[in-house]
Amino acid sequence: MRNLKSILVIVFVSVIMVSCDKDNEVVLEPVVAQKVENLPAPAVTDRTVNPPVESGEFVKFSFKTGTIVTSDDWDIAFRATKILVNGGGSIGLTDEPTRTGNASLALVSSTFSDVKEAPAESNFGQDSNGTYALPWGSGNGWYTYNGQTNIISTIAGKIIVVKTLDGNYAKMEIISYYKDLDASNPANGRYYTFNYVYNPNVGEKSFE
Repeated sequence: MRNLKSILVIVFVSVIMVSCDKDNEVVLEPVVAQKVENLPAPAVTDRTVNPPVESGEFVKFSFKTGTIVTSDDWDIAFRATKILVNGGGSIGLTDEPTRTGNASLALVSSTFSDVKEAPAESNFGQDSNGTYALPWGSGNGWYTYNGQTNIISTIAGKIIVVKTLDGNYAKMEIISYYKDLDASNPANGRYYTFNYVYNPNVGEKSFE
């Protein structure tokens, strides 16, 4: 009888412990996959000076909301072919937005589907004086420029991974620099279409 009581006590305690573990179990929110189409990135270029001077407000984007924002709660910002991250310091551009966060960015050479999690922290960088976290210029980052046709073409296999303002991770792939994906007319330029996957769980690096 005493042994039976001991067994019952052990079973009861085990059930309580399992129940407590379930109560304390962290439930992760699912990752979010979205496509952004025709995000405008206008710029004004003064070609009367050498080198030409580019100006105009950057268009700021938040992965948390999945929208353009006008507040300081932005992760990346676009103007023409330049993409900034809300972390680090000023590059020294005209009309550059103030950085209020500690976001960072990494450029990964892979396919979008094969980037299943964010890379090591050592791969991430921030903007600083004269230096872009996302390399800028033809062939240096996400695009090439054809001087004969004036066409900006995305480079296949260049995936941008962002550690956001809030410490979340997002991966993005730029599909096109032209409105409605129509590169036949350079006037259609400065409109971004891109796919992204955002993990809403702070610190979780997985994109699955």
